Amino acid sequence: MSENWVKVYTTGDAFAAEVLKQGLIEEDIPAVVINKQLSAYNIGEINVLVSKADFDKAIEYIVKNEIE
Repeated sequence: MSENWVKVYTTGDAFAAEVLKQGLIEEDIPAVVINKQLSAYNIGEINVLVSKADFDKAIEYIVKNEIE
């Protein structure tokens, strides 16, 4: 993975990660989801990443929308 991507959100909920990713994309903030869970057990984390240049905008979006 490129070092230009940084993590802005971590969850155990794949659906929540996808919803956040779509919300960021709708705000013109490119985002990707990296699922590190063991699929059989849903143990592990799911990360949402954005480019370093969009990090501040992504954090503002998360705070504004009260995403926990």
